[in-house]
Amino acid sequence: MATTRLYKGGKLVETDFPVADISEYLGKPEYTVWADFVDPSEADLANIAEELNLHRLAVEDAVTDHQRPKLDHYDTHKFLVAYFAHYDTDAWAVTKSEIKAFITHNAFVTVHDADFDIDVVVKRWDDLKELADHGVAYLLWGVLDVVVDSQLTAVQAIDSDSDELEEMLFDESSKEREVERKSFELRKALVILRRSVLPMRDLLTTTIRHEQGADDKAMLPYFQDVYDHVLRTTEWTDTVRDLISTILDTNIGLRGNRMNLIMKKVTSWAAIIAIPTAITGFFGQNLLFPGYGTVWGVVFSTALIVVTAGALYWSFKKRDWL
Repeated sequence: MATTRLYKGGKLVETDFPVADISEYLGKPEYTVWADFVDPSEADLANIAEELNLHRLAVEDAVTDHQRPKLDHYDTHKFLVAYFAHYDTDAWAVTKSEIKAFITHNAFVTVHDADFDIDVVVKRWDDLKELADHGVAYLLWGVLDVVVDSQLTAVQAIDSDSDELEEMLFDESSKEREVERKSFELRKALVILRRSVLPMRDLLTTTIRHEQGADDKAMLPYFQDVYDHVLRTTEWTDTVRDLISTILDTNIGLRGNRMNLIMKKVTSWAAIIAIPTAITGFFGQNLLFPGYGTVWGVVFSTALIVVTAGALYWSFKKRDWL
């Protein structure tokens, strides 16, 4: 089953009509047709491919997952691939939903997996239904606007979590293992997001260039607004990537500093402990020396231990070694 819509003169006149009826409206410029397919096979698209004269390679790409974001141009149509992004703040992970579209002069056919919520796109169209008289450009704008907004929202959430990770660096209660794990998860999420974000700049550039050459340029400011969001998202991902790299480097530096501090304290205490060990070892010899076997010898050795150990402790404390 496919979801369908029919616009005439900028007005929604029919919904959920059979896909076979699309051919009745293709030759009439006052009509704009939208059809949506969820997880179709190549056979499911056979009829619409014949009606719209879709290129065989584009149809293959439509039923093949993990395509790169792009806008391919064919003689009779254009083929779009983009990714809706969702960031899970609990798992610190990005998930993507793929959406593809065949674009002709008065038909717009979307293909996506079950994870993509097409109702979000439909709501975006309905919120600005006064633009519907611009036909396919209006439908294309709705898809791109939803996709880019999702990516912008995701990078905002990653940026917020990077701030939280930054605070964990200097939190004494945080464990180093936890900081390292979350740094890795955040960096992985950002890499996945960047794969979807970076190609969108070229995709929007091509779209805007086409709109500038079109007879109806009313949709151009809307595409430029989407392009502005793409640039903002791209710059933001670069900033967050640098921040996460700085956090990782800072964590390594702090760990090295903590290790140096520990070694410094351990070495200082070892030096202090070595003094009484040496003195007691000397006075514990089975040799005759001044104070051997006498009370004042015990007192003298004890006082010597206290004085020398105390002097070392004071000296190390003054140098902030303890």
